[in-house]
Amino acid sequence: MAVLAPRFGRVEPRRQARNYLLGLLSPLADKNGWTLAEAAGDRSPDKMQRLLNAARWDADAVRDDLRDYAAAQVGDPAGVLIVDETGFVKKGVKSAGVQRQYSGTAGRVENCQLGVFLAYASPHGRVLLDRELYLPRTWCDDQARRREAGIGDEVRFATKPALGLRMLARALDAGLPANWVTGDEAYGKDGKFRLWLQQRHIGYVLAVPSNQKVPTERGSARADALAAAASALAWKRRSCGDGVKGPRVYDWAVATLPDTGTAEHGHTRRLLIRRSIAKPTELAYYLCYGPDGTGDEELIRVAGTRWAIEECFQTSKNEVGLDHYQVRRYDAWYRHITLVMLAHAFLATTASQAEKGATNRNATASSASPSARSDVSWHT
Repeated sequence: MAVLAPRFGRVEPRRQARNYLLGLLSPLADKNGWTLAEAAGDRSPDKMQRLLNAARWDADAVRDDLRDYAAAQVGDPAGVLIVDETGFVKKGVKSAGVQRQYSGTAGRVENCQLGVFLAYASPHGRVLLDRELYLPRTWCDDQARRREAGIGDEVRFATKPALGLRMLARALDAGLPANWVTGDEAYGKDGKFRLWLQQRHIGYVLAVPSNQKVPTERGSARADALAAAASALAWKRRSCGDGVKGPRVYDWAVATLPDTGTAEHGHTRRLLIRRSIAKPTELAYYLCYGPDGTGDEELIRVAGTRWAIEECFQTSKNEVGLDHYQVRRYDAWYRHITLVMLAHAFLATTASQAEKGATNRNATASSASPSARSDVSWHT
């Protein structure tokens, strides 16, 4: 509260924000307006609703305070920025941005809102840093619906990758220590997303679909076709980080891609492939960009870091009520989500400090050597 107290000009909303955060951090099963009000000793949820819907405070300024807090607590040059989205299932049609759309959280088409998030993971912990509510075109083009949900005229349609870049720009411009970005196929297959990172000289390890076209010495080829042609020597068994059940171990192959003029001097593009040990037909593909000499182990580490944002989503929903809100307005969504991210950051950094002394997962990087009769240079 010492960090964000100056963002509230009056004592009443400042006190209510403190009560809101304490409620989010409490062991309540549900963290909606009623339960948070009861925990704070309020007779009704009116004060909690006023904090989200009517009180004067800037959620984006609090978000910036959160980013600075996270940088101080878990910032590290080895930090990785992660872009991903999560769904919030809703029953009605009034909540800003809600419609029937695919939710990766549910694994199917649902009536839901979609939030695009930016997470930060370092050896010291992992936190959610930023958020953007995805507004489908149908919402952006419906003036009556926009007014009812409190969506300002300045809000325009933006794709999920564009929202991701908006958040990345804020984090990088603020000087957050990070040399890598990772994300799933929704972001990896977007050429503008990759090009923006290259222009900022930020390394990336981004998932792409199996049919992704990859440059080779003899034109372009599908990622899955290149994987099928990789020699046995190209595969190495490595852990990409610890999961709930221990190290996440897969077989990996890395190939250096030819320079097609898009890589900046001193940087190289690579193809990274992950193969399941239990089910060798299950493969995942990543386009990578980073400084010359980057070891395979570093690319594998960054690829494995993507799971950190899934863990942040799970913890935020289970522990601090990320999806427990009962608001419809556009600005109220941002206010609730921002306070939740702050509560989650407090939990995450506190837990990380208590777990100091975890093993350092350094490994020797493999060398790059050309494979015979291949369109790309596989590392062995």
